[in-house]
Amino acid sequence: MSKLSRKLILRIALVICAVCALSMAVNTFLLPDYFLYQKKLKLGELSSQLAVMEYRELVLQIEHLEAEHQVTIVYASLSDTTEGMNSWLKEQLNRKGITLSKFWLTEESMAKLREGGRVNKIYNQSKLKSSYLVNFFPVGGNVFAVGESISHSSDTIGIVNRFNAYLWIGALILLILLCALYAARIVKPLAQLNETAEAISNLSFTKADLKTGDEIESLAHSINRMSDKLEDAHRALEAKNANLRRFIADISHELKTPLSLIQVYASGMKDGLDDGTYADVIRKQSEEMAAMVDRLLELSRLQTEPCRFEPVDFRQLLVETLDAYRPAFRQQGLTLDVDDHLQTEAWVSADRRKLESVLHNFVTNAMKYTTGERVAIAVETKEDSVSFRIANGTDIADEAAWASIWEPFYVMESSRSKKFSGTGLGLSIARTILQNHHASFGVHVREGIAEFDFSLPLLRCCGPLAEHAAHGAER
Repeated sequence: MSKLSRKLILRIALVICAVCALSMAVNTFLLPDYFLYQKKLKLGELSSQLAVMEYRELVLQIEHLEAEHQVTIVYASLSDTTEGMNSWLKEQLNRKGITLSKFWLTEESMAKLREGGRVNKIYNQSKLKSSYLVNFFPVGGNVFAVGESISHSSDTIGIVNRFNAYLWIGALILLILLCALYAARIVKPLAQLNETAEAISNLSFTKADLKTGDEIESLAHSINRMSDKLEDAHRALEAKNANLRRFIADISHELKTPLSLIQVYASGMKDGLDDGTYADVIRKQSEEMAAMVDRLLELSRLQTEPCRFEPVDFRQLLVETLDAYRPAFRQQGLTLDVDDHLQTEAWVSADRRKLESVLHNFVTNAMKYTTGERVAIAVETKEDSVSFRIANGTDIADEAAWASIWEPFYVMESSRSKKFSGTGLGLSIARTILQNHHASFGVHVREGIAEFDFSLPLLRCCGPLAEHAAHGAER
């Protein structure tokens, strides 16, 4: 038997025992007084009714009243002596089957009756184990006695208490059996929930299958939902930890090469082997390391820095960005095709500086990694968004390689021109910015063409109205 079952049965048993003890105490100490009170109340009400009746009418109805109210009524003249009245009343009671060892009225009681008052008496007949309750009241110069025999309740109450004890013991046994049955039905699901919770605490995200139709089933559903969410959170945390480990390994690798070169050339300068280029190499490697650190700081800052949103004319931003790159495209012998299907003014809510960084990263990567002579850009206004796509040729068909394109320090195979080679952080920065803008984005590769795209919600108002609508918006 489980601890919960024992606790439940013990508490119910204690409640039953307490109720049984209270019932017996009430029967023993309070019931006799309450019973006597009720008898006095009943006899007093009857006496009040009889006291207002005419003498002759009352005498004629004595037998009827005795049968109706289960009492004994006798009477005697108030002009008689106290002793004579007591003898006469006692004799009448004997004739009606009421034999009393003690019955009398005192002189004081007689005086009160002659003055029109009432006298209540109770005569304890100890040998008969009973008492006789009598109300005396005057009517038409006579005293009437209305009495009722009351049995002593101690023996009766003892029998009742014993009977109740047997009854409570039987009820206790029955309730213990029922409690054991129901406790088992309650404890078994709880034990299953406990096992499920224990498994979840050990990172085994199991579920509880319970059909009880009550709050326990609701609790099981809640635990199952918690298990799913914890499992998702655990997987996300593991992925983040794996990314962090890979990030640390990658940055260590990226920094190790320039540091090694700096050490080698510094040692050469110390040994007098400098041909006049060592300082330039050291400066170049230091600049590359500084650039890498700056990009890392930018990536880190993007994780926490809020975006300062404002209305941005996407066409104007795109034109300014592409104008800066056209000389580089001509130098590389590349053609830049722009298919513009935007509205006259395509306003979006964005952080202008960060959105410009995304465009720079996409254009730079297309220029570096295209295998053809052409880079195509298409922009258009859809129902409620502005869509941007940039496509370039590629000879890399490995899906796994493209799946890792957004990760830090990931660089595809050889770029078109080493002077444009970077750190592999550009697309990671672009991804972070687009996520902060709640933009949809992705990369698609088909038939030797790699296409990057993203979409931003379109502002329905433009110009000064757009600035007013988005003023102060900040994440």
